[in-house]
Amino acid sequence: QVQLVESGGGQVQAGGSLRLSCAASGTFLRINDMGWYRQAPGKQRELVAFIISDDSTHYDESVKGRFTISRDGAKNTVRLQMNSLKPEDTAVYYCNAGAIITATSRRYAYWGRGTQVTVSS
Repeated sequence: QVQLVESGGGQVQAGGSLRLSCAASGTFLRINDMGWYRQAPGKQRELVAFIISDDSTHYDESVKGRFTISRDGAKNTVRLQMNSLKPEDTAVYYCNAGAIITATSRRYAYWGRGTQVTVSS
């Protein structure tokens, strides 16, 4: 099992910055990839950004140039630096991790409980 604990959410004015962190713990062979999703009220959960073990990254077009995802592989943590925040970034942000549990297992996906980000205009 893998547990993900998020931190760093909060409320900020438009144009401000926040940094989210997520730490993975538990019993697994390695974390293959980590990422952030978000879900605004009345909307589906959507991908924000992810990073894989070779440090390659992917961003949703809506956050490119404003958000930066990074990871500390040794500590199994991922961070999301969010700059130039907009009211439309308001959502619950969820950490996601793809873990390899044993040498012969496939990738399993795990979710954190989410952290609220509110951007006021």
